[in-house]
Amino acid sequence: MVRERRDPEQRPSPEALLEAARREESASGKLKIFVGAAPGVGKTYEMLQSAHARRKGGIDVVVGFVETHGRAETEALVRGLEVVPRKRLDYRGQTVEEMDLDAVIARRPQIALVDELAHTNAPLCRHPKRYLDVEELLSHGIDVYTAVNIQHIESLNDVVAQITHVRVRETVPDSVFDRADAIELIDLTPDDLIQRLKEGKVYVPKQAERALEHYFSPGNLTALRELALRRTAERVDEQLLDHMQANAIAGPWAAGERILVCVSEDPRAASLVRYTKRLADRLHAPFTAMSIETRRSLQLSDEERDRLADTLRLAESLGGEALTIPAIGRRIADDVVNFAQGNNVTQIVIGKSTRSRWFEMTRGSVVHDLVRRAGNITVHVIAGDELPSEAAPKTAVQTAARSEPFDLLPYLKALGIVLVGLGAAKLIQPYFGIENVDLVLLTSVVAVAVRYGLWPSLLATVAASLCYNFFFIPPIYTFTITDPTNVAAFLLFMVVAMLVSNVAARVRTQADAAIGRIRMTEQLHAFSRKLAG
Repeated sequence: MVRERRDPEQRPSPEALLEAARREESASGKLKIFVGAAPGVGKTYEMLQSAHARRKGGIDVVVGFVETHGRAETEALVRGLEVVPRKRLDYRGQTVEEMDLDAVIARRPQIALVDELAHTNAPLCRHPKRYLDVEELLSHGIDVYTAVNIQHIESLNDVVAQITHVRVRETVPDSVFDRADAIELIDLTPDDLIQRLKEGKVYVPKQAERALEHYFSPGNLTALRELALRRTAERVDEQLLDHMQANAIAGPWAAGERILVCVSEDPRAASLVRYTKRLADRLHAPFTAMSIETRRSLQLSDEERDRLADTLRLAESLGGEALTIPAIGRRIADDVVNFAQGNNVTQIVIGKSTRSRWFEMTRGSVVHDLVRRAGNITVHVIAGDELPSEAAPKTAVQTAARSEPFDLLPYLKALGIVLVGLGAAKLIQPYFGIENVDLVLLTSVVAVAVRYGLWPSLLATVAASLCYNFFFIPPIYTFTITDPTNVAAFLLFMVVAMLVSNVAARVRTQADAAIGRIRMTEQLHAFSRKLAG
């Protein structure tokens, strides 16, 4: 048996390990939710059938509370199971029946069936909501099977109201849905559900007629079904990611395709998004358009900013997700791959570079870096002739900073700062010795990196190293170094100066990006205030 070698850098996520350990060591029971798009799809029926299957396997199963709604087939399944008697309560002159929570806990079955998770209990009950009863059963180590319709999930309440024009008052927090150990979607096509309504298997005839005219219209049922499929898929995807993180499995898993397209302010980015949409449709996969915010993003013109915003809006209008993330790693490709692996992306789309070979050798290539770093993620490098809807551009779609007109002034100022540092070093040498003058020169390199960025700071590093050699390392006023110890000191000074300048430049880039985000947020806030009047 061949065992896959694991990258030593791929360690299990501590948070995922803690969560897995908590679930394994916890004495709480397991929760299984049967989810449906609408009443009548067969959630309770399927839950009872599963309970019978477990009972035949030797598992102790009882009915805590199941509402049959007068359906003969459901009542027949209930009769084959042990039922804990309900608690009768007098409320406002009427007798209401609720689950006897204490009786179920005292019975201590392995599995308790508790229907209608979103139900509101009578005021005299211990808990106001049934999902709280379920949580108490779980805390006593009792597994629970329950059922709920998608319209009762709290975060979907507004969406369902927009679809059906009916506001559902009884809701279940998303945290209850998300903590479920198993979710089973009971799917039924709108035509089949409407047929069940007409046959009187969901409501009595008069109620069924009203339901068909309003809530159970084919359009509503189709939208609710899609909502149930999506919400269940999201929960299953979260469980998959938790498993991958807990077991240090490098993403992606081929459990479903996900596509990431890298965009920028380049005019050709819109064509990349359209290409990605066509690819996503062929694969029946979701896609995300991502822009990476670098230091150069702060220098974009208004036209370029608008173009980038239009590209991200285009991705959303085509059914994708659009987002912007700040550059964190040393290379843009690192940020792209880290995002892709963290979100189980299986395919990345990026534009082919048309830069010169010399430029890529000196400044690097995002495309080449991405292909090398992608691992088992598929990378689509799209050339201009593969996007017929757009004319061939002068530059490729980029996620890295593109070349800008060369500005000599920062480099001259960098040399000036080094000269100032040299003068200060010569002044303090008689008092503090040669051992401390290197710190003054390093300070000048840091000042250049913080003020002017990476490339001027690298020039300052070279200039400071040469000054250190020429003016301070014996024999002075020559670049010759006779003592091997001084050779090591010179090389160490250059390495430290380069490292310090690189770190300082990255800090400046991140600070500039943060300032840019703050300014953009302030502008958006001011614009929203104007819109609000």
